[in-house]
Amino acid sequence: MNNHSFFSNVRGDLAAGLVVFLVALPLCLGIALASGAPLFSGIVSGVIGGIVVGFLSNSALSVTGPAAGLTAIILVAITDLGGFDVFLVAVILAGLFQILLGFLRAGSFSNYFPTSVIEGMLAAIGIIIILKQIPHAFGHDVDNEGDFFYIEKSGHTTFDTLIESINYIHSGALIVALVSLFILIIWEKVPLLKNIKVVPGALVVVVFSILLNEFFIQSDSSLAITTKNHLVNLPSFLEIKNGFSLPNFSALTNEKVWIVALTIAVVASIETLLCIEATDKLDPFKRYTNTNRELKAQGIGNIVSGLLGGLPMTSVVVRSSANINSGGRTKLATVFHGILLIVFALAIPFILNKIPLSALAAVLLMVGYKLAKPSVFIHLWKNGYTQFIPFLITVIAVVRIDLLKGVAIGLAVSILFILYQNLKIAYSFKRESFHDGDVITIKLAQEVSFLNKAAIKNTFKKIPQNSKVIIDASNTDFIDFDVVEMIKDFRDVKAVDKNITLTLKGFKESYNIENTKFNHVEINHNN
Repeated sequence: MNNHSFFSNVRGDLAAGLVVFLVALPLCLGIALASGAPLFSGIVSGVIGGIVVGFLSNSALSVTGPAAGLTAIILVAITDLGGFDVFLVAVILAGLFQILLGFLRAGSFSNYFPTSVIEGMLAAIGIIIILKQIPHAFGHDVDNEGDFFYIEKSGHTTFDTLIESINYIHSGALIVALVSLFILIIWEKVPLLKNIKVVPGALVVVVFSILLNEFFIQSDSSLAITTKNHLVNLPSFLEIKNGFSLPNFSALTNEKVWIVALTIAVVASIETLLCIEATDKLDPFKRYTNTNRELKAQGIGNIVSGLLGGLPMTSVVVRSSANINSGGRTKLATVFHGILLIVFALAIPFILNKIPLSALAAVLLMVGYKLAKPSVFIHLWKNGYTQFIPFLITVIAVVRIDLLKGVAIGLAVSILFILYQNLKIAYSFKRESFHDGDVITIKLAQEVSFLNKAAIKNTFKKIPQNSKVIIDASNTDFIDFDVVEMIKDFRDVKAVDKNITLTLKGFKESYNIENTKFNHVEINHNN
């Protein structure tokens, strides 16, 4: 497909938008609940992220909405600021900060995320989704949907809840989850079903799970899923009306509001840039997103969300990957999911509230598997240890700590490997044997920084006595001052002590590598 205009893939995008809506719905509610905010504020954020940011963004596939990574910040901020209406002012200011970051071209920061770290982040998110959704598939719904933290609100870890869920299996929820997984798998594996793009497997799962549970209820079966914590739980119109808040602009003079706004802007922007890099990597057409425009779009989205009583938002990997895997190819899918969120949440909440969480857990389990399937690990392993180790450390750190800290750790490890690689490519080392002794040629790279000093010094130490050494800088544009000084020291002291005949070739006159004391050095300047 060469044409990627808004309506170039209508059938596929509408189907993908429906799947993203089903994935986003419980996440919007769960993140709002985990943040201590009104439930409908999560829906507002999802709607604005889908429609407003979806239109303005340069990304064809990224999906924006409330993010799990901001829940801890929001929870503390609402308490510290004294109310959700005051917090909304911070959301609006955060949006303004993000627009400023876009104009300052801070989006180019995303170009410095190594592929191994991005791959590790994606795989880690896949693992987290699987670990978090298995308890929901079992019918043990103590942890909010959208809570991706290793240490949960209860104080338990993700693995504690996973093990605990085995003792609280709801048979009906488990049957729904297993049947849903079966439907999703055959929907992808059977060619006839796979080609029915208008009807996504996730929709079949949701409809079937509602009908199956209604059958359990009508037959008074013990398998019936009836308690609210096992089902989607949209607020009623009265609850929405009572919980609806608008920003209290009198709080603009509150210093704490500005600090919270700056914190949200920085964290949300970093998470967005990470997600955009990951989404571009997953994009089957390998399109590149203008990240500075993305920051501006996110900023406008947060301003609108704050004005309408919504949570702050970021681009989100879970929804974006669900969009791609479901056949989304243009921004229509993102926008359509936002439209579905507002229409269904207001018009037919009573139907949505019949969806078992275990059915949606099955949909998310498939999303998680595609992000963290074994072939991803094998691919990175084959790329060598300099790629695999940063990848693996990023996976472990993101799963065990959180997304931003985990990526920071992975980035630090990746930088260490980059420095190590840089040490090895500062020069090429060539030795040729002749009847009158060894000739050692050291060809310097295009750029030689202070990071290469240790490697070059080690090479100088290993050069045997009575050798002929050529240090060739003909193709070198830059040599760090420390390295130049070390070469001078080698020329003036070590070369003399070991009776080494030294030829310095191609050095620019600006380096002042002149020989005034010893006649065993030949200088060839490259002008």
